[in-house]
Amino acid sequence: MNNYKKSIVLFLKRFLLLVLIYQFSRLLFYFINKNLFDPLTFKTLVGGLLFDFAAISYVNIIFAIAHLIPGNFKYKNNYQVILKITFYSINLIFIATNFIDIIYYRFTGRRSTFNMITAKGMEHEAIGLIPSFLKEFWYIGIIFLIISVLFWKLVPDLEKNSMPQYLIKRDYLVKSFFLILSLITLLIIARGGFQKKPIKIVDGINYGALTNTSLVLNTPFTILKTITKKEDIDEVNYYNSKELKSIYDPCILLQPEKPAVKKNVVILILESFGNENIGHGQTPFLDSLITKSYYFKNGFANGKVSIDAVPSILSSIPSLMNNSFISSSYSLNKINGLPQILKKEGYNTSFFHGAFNGSQNFEQYAKVAGFDNYFGKDQYTGKNAFDGKWGIFDEEFLKFYASKLSSFKQPFFSSLFTISSHNPYIIPEKYKGKFPKGTTVIQESIAYTDFALREFFKTAKKEDWYSSTLFVISADHTSSGGDRDIDQTNIGKFRIPILFFDPSNPELIGSSEKNFQQIDIMPSILDYLNIKTKMVSFGKSYKAPENFVVYYLQGTYHYIQDDYYLAFANNKTIGLYNWKKDILLKNNLIQQEKSRVTEYEKFLKAYIQSFNERIINNKLTP
Repeated sequence: MNNYKKSIVLFLKRFLLLVLIYQFSRLLFYFINKNLFDPLTFKTLVGGLLFDFAAISYVNIIFAIAHLIPGNFKYKNNYQVILKITFYSINLIFIATNFIDIIYYRFTGRRSTFNMITAKGMEHEAIGLIPSFLKEFWYIGIIFLIISVLFWKLVPDLEKNSMPQYLIKRDYLVKSFFLILSLITLLIIARGGFQKKPIKIVDGINYGALTNTSLVLNTPFTILKTITKKEDIDEVNYYNSKELKSIYDPCILLQPEKPAVKKNVVILILESFGNENIGHGQTPFLDSLITKSYYFKNGFANGKVSIDAVPSILSSIPSLMNNSFISSSYSLNKINGLPQILKKEGYNTSFFHGAFNGSQNFEQYAKVAGFDNYFGKDQYTGKNAFDGKWGIFDEEFLKFYASKLSSFKQPFFSSLFTISSHNPYIIPEKYKGKFPKGTTVIQESIAYTDFALREFFKTAKKEDWYSSTLFVISADHTSSGGDRDIDQTNIGKFRIPILFFDPSNPELIGSSEKNFQQIDIMPSILDYLNIKTKMVSFGKSYKAPENFVVYYLQGTYHYIQDDYYLAFANNKTIGLYNWKKDILLKNNLIQQEKSRVTEYEKFLKAYIQSFNERIINNKLTP
């Protein structure tokens, strides 16, 4: 065996040794915290290997270069000693994070992230925690020391008597090619394979129950994945716990006097159907349905992208940080949204999204949220309707949806997210020229989806479940393509249609002036159905007297209360406007309305503090 082959074998042996240590730490993690997990499965261990390989590849790319770079210099004793020490030291630091989380997990309920270990104030917390942890959980320290010694002993060395060889130009070319090939292979392993997107923290849900997701993951992976993701969410302490609860408490208790109404619930989330697209000729069906529904004229999205809408609508969790909740390190926090609550009431639950499976992290979040079933492009059955880019055209996927609803046992709770009005706004060839193009690039596809929605309701009306169903329709966000000045304000950017339609209830009709947001949908549905429950919801029921809306964009919190809109950034109010009279937000009323500013700031600070505390500390359930 020549020297270069020995270097290859040496790197592979060291890589596999790390895999064994990572798996050992996973088993230790499980057995020491066994009461916190479901039984360990083979699927969890296999899934864990995927994340282990990814993390080890990320950390050791530099060592692959050091082992495989062409040249005789790397066979010298000093080079090999330095290489072994640095390989051991850097990998031991990452291994240590796995051991730390064996205990720290009990307090956080999730694997640590880069933000958690570098957050301001953590250095003070560590000074207090580490000594007490070492004292109380001394056996973890002992096991880690044993692993550290064994790791050093087991790190293989380059075979002795490896004599330098004369290298010709061809040798350098071949070995350089092999180095490049090795690096490409490691990068593929690091991203988790050849799928469209690299594996993410939330993908851990694919390899076991939600309870066991932290077993699938490893701490080096969650740290590495969040190094470049600034969560921008810190615990704030505007009020003590008693004051906080008196000002704002997201725990909602519903105690209806009447018995529960076991209606089916269907939530249709319409891609980019902002207010700027409603009532202008592109949405004749939705416009007509609004007249037969309970329509929230002042409806608002709680985010600016699709992945913000799903947790807002289904779990009443707004997007109040720079990263969307679904893609953040908090994506696996325990939640108690509509799927879990309605499942306890005997509902069959399902989520539909016509794009490729895994798109927008919806498939993963559907599992986290507790849906029984997820239906994406891969589950679609019907005539060929792939748009060539994104997924299944809305008309055909809604037909598929209607047929699946008819097959479900009642009562059922189901949500569908449309896709055709998403960039690149493709509509079927047979409909080219049929729909008005409107004034913005998106509006032809908006008109097509509106048509698809009409066809869905035509089909649904013929089914026996139709009259026993509450339909809730909401846009996910605005299209940011409105051609009016009002659409571009910090109010207009979030204005969306939201409506409740119950074919069997002629009293649920009208246009409400209430300020209503996506996170209000969950408590409103449960209140309408007379479901007795307790929940953590950052919204409010449509029956409640409160009249606020909160959303966030680029470091600024936006708060709407009655006819006023307040912008809050860098810990201070930067604007107050009467958005009903001053629709373009030109007249800043901070100086004229100081008492109102103080009142609104008080509530908003409590809201922010409550949200941040509950997200950071994994307290999204009662």
